[in-house]
Amino acid sequence: MTSETSKPEPKRLFIKTYGCQMNVYDSERMRDVLRPLGYQPVDTADNADLVVLNTCHIREKATEKVYSELGQIKKMKQASGGKMTIAVAGCVAQAEGAEIMRRQPAVDLVLGPQAYHKLPEMVARASRAAGERLETEFETLEKFDALPKTREADGPTAFLSVQEGCDKFCTFCVVPYTRGAELSRPVDDIVMEARNLAAQGVREVTLLGQNVNAWHGAAPKLEGGSEWGLSQLSRHIAKIGGIDRIRYSTSHPRDMDADLIAAHGDTPEMMPFMHLPVQSGSDRILKAMNRGHTAEHYLDIMRQLKEAQPDIALASDFIVGFPGESDQDFEDTMNLVREVGYAIAYSFKYSPRPGTPAADMFGHVPDEVATERLHRLQALLWEQQRAFNASKVGQTIKVLVTGKGREAGQMHGRSPWQQAVHFDAPEHVMGDIVDVKVVGATQNALAGEFAAVAEVA
Repeated sequence: MTSETSKPEPKRLFIKTYGCQMNVYDSERMRDVLRPLGYQPVDTADNADLVVLNTCHIREKATEKVYSELGQIKKMKQASGGKMTIAVAGCVAQAEGAEIMRRQPAVDLVLGPQAYHKLPEMVARASRAAGERLETEFETLEKFDALPKTREADGPTAFLSVQEGCDKFCTFCVVPYTRGAELSRPVDDIVMEARNLAAQGVREVTLLGQNVNAWHGAAPKLEGGSEWGLSQLSRHIAKIGGIDRIRYSTSHPRDMDADLIAAHGDTPEMMPFMHLPVQSGSDRILKAMNRGHTAEHYLDIMRQLKEAQPDIALASDFIVGFPGESDQDFEDTMNLVREVGYAIAYSFKYSPRPGTPAADMFGHVPDEVATERLHRLQALLWEQQRAFNASKVGQTIKVLVTGKGREAGQMHGRSPWQQAVHFDAPEHVMGDIVDVKVVGATQNALAGEFAAVAEVA
């Protein structure tokens, strides 16, 4: 017989995350808000009490993958006798909420990126088979205010959301419509969360935002009360004991200022890595994309970054086959890539997103032409990536150990330049920053020999 004071069995929560780092962060916070209701994360959707698909709307194929996944989960729900609750969250939910409910009636809840703090309430409503099933209004300030002030860290690295939304309205992008206007979290809330993470052993934080370098906020009164940008915020977080590494993603060229560039040179905790999407090397295409900058402006930022931090690794995003892209426009992109020299980059064929201005533009590039251009661009980018990784062979570098490798006795970690590093070492170095001599390199990772636990200033 069960006593009245015995705890109920934990409920099983499965979250599948698609897309960007912001979605990874959002999934972590969904776990946080559901934990007081007794939900514990599990690794598979089988037999889960609540399944959440945290979706991305950037790519058309990604959207269709969500519907395919829902078809499989529907079968699991039927096998559970209807006891499983299915929720679709994220940007697909924001953009296609009513369509999701129409196409897949097995879905119980739909909520956009600004509403996941309401997930416990929505789950409770669903369990009573009452209340609103669709929640996609923009309420970002309310979301940030409603989140738990503390969160459980999962290892020595953590994402930390500082900014949401986008006011840039690139003609190919759905983010302004799915994430809303740009909004910055207050300094005190960010610092409180960073301190909490540091107290749990987190040594590296990645500051997140759709346009993270657009972050701004009032400085703490003890700091003079002036308006801060991301550079001042980063320097402030660098003073928190235990935080040895700071990264940020994703930035926009229009929001790169001189002080943020300087911070890469004067703040040791700022990792020598910059992901700054350019999308195209053609001014004509950049204008059609409404990027708000030229290729030369972007190249000037690259030159300033290299001057401030000569050891910096550069990353970017590219779209090929944008409507109206000519052979010369594409060659301008190739020339920009050759001039910058990237450590890593992400490249895609243009994919029209419904509701965006670019979807209605004339001059769509034939698929076979776009595919050929993408292959040429990727070949150049991969050549640069292999060369960058090979340049580290023979060096002893500082690696933050983040977990066990695939082989017995192997550990893996992350270099200052964001590369994956694999090496043999004792398990007790987990979470440490260690010296590793690089002995080999592939396109995607470094192989090393463990030297010692590093001294960190």
